[in-house]
Amino acid sequence: MRRLWIGLTYLVFILLIAAPLGKMITGAFSQGWSGFWNALTRPEALHALMMTGLVVVVVTLLNTLFGIMMALYLVRASWLGRRLRGLLNSIVDLPYAVSPVIGGLMIVLLLGPDSALGGLFEQIGFKIVYALPGMVIATLFVTFPLMVREVMPVLQEIGSQQEEAASTLGAYGWTIFWKVTWPSIRWAVIYGVILTVARSLGEFGAVLVVSGNIMNRTQTATTLVYQDVENFNVTAAGGIALVLAAFSAGLLLLMEWSKRRKGGH
Repeated sequence: MRRLWIGLTYLVFILLIAAPLGKMITGAFSQGWSGFWNALTRPEALHALMMTGLVVVVVTLLNTLFGIMMALYLVRASWLGRRLRGLLNSIVDLPYAVSPVIGGLMIVLLLGPDSALGGLFEQIGFKIVYALPGMVIATLFVTFPLMVREVMPVLQEIGSQQEEAASTLGAYGWTIFWKVTWPSIRWAVIYGVILTVARSLGEFGAVLVVSGNIMNRTQTATTLVYQDVENFNVTAAGGIALVLAAFSAGLLLLMEWSKRRKGGH
């Protein structure tokens, strides 16, 4: 029975991961190296990769800052009542329960050009939906729980005794955070950053709804892959998808290396 379950596990791995990955690689190089290179260097691909990188950088910075703050509030804020803390925890977990497409639709309904708030922003020349800000908001909505759920267990495990002792000795808030809290949570933050980057790279549904998938304006790498598949351009789609998959795999390897280094320390 043990060998049977191990064999079934390998079979599932081959069918769900190895086989699609192999097909993607063969599709990317179906026209040779020149076809793969041309798929990556065409103007729409370069713009989509640049837009994806910009969204990833902005979302990672915002997610790191506000994710750490939210985790600190949920664990350390004594003024939060039990019901309010439970409500905030439910809101943090909302992206896990809601489809990214529905999240993107909510953003369009709330901040789109036909909404009152979105129309007000457009009157002052600040476009949110079908522009970079909307894409950032949509990706931030999807990735926000990652940092919070990485940092919260560490804060709960270390407790607040050291922070309270530092406060008793006269240390201020920033000093307590950088000298006491940060050394304990830095590895959790690194894990959260890696997961945020990987998730932002692969986000499709919410970004597709919010961006409008406008070529050379609001198109990301994932939506370009979708467009290439729709146009039966398998080589171009495989090339972009292979780059994203390789980058995500590199991030996962970096995460495993970070875990081993943490274990060594």
